[in-house]
Amino acid sequence: MTIQIPDDVARGLEALAVVQRKSVEQVAVESLRQAFIHASSPEALLRAVRGLPHPSAAAVDDMEAAIASARLPMSVPEPFDGLPQE
Repeated sequence: MTIQIPDDVARGLEALAVVQRKSVEQVAVESLRQAFIHASSPEALLRAVRGLPHPSAAAVDDMEAAIASARLPMSVPEPFDGLPQE
């Protein structure tokens, strides 16, 4: 797979590779792996959820109304319906 990246990012990777005495590819792969680990950690998920805006009271009311309008009446068949009567 080939990934094209902007020139400034490539120069940054090259500089890191020189400092770390690794290839540009090694630095890129290690950096991406670290990003995935941090992005999928429970702490990252919690930060993302906490960063979501809180819904307004009107939005909550609208949601509850939509849920209520979508409810279907519950019908429970009688256990002896359909049996022949004597």
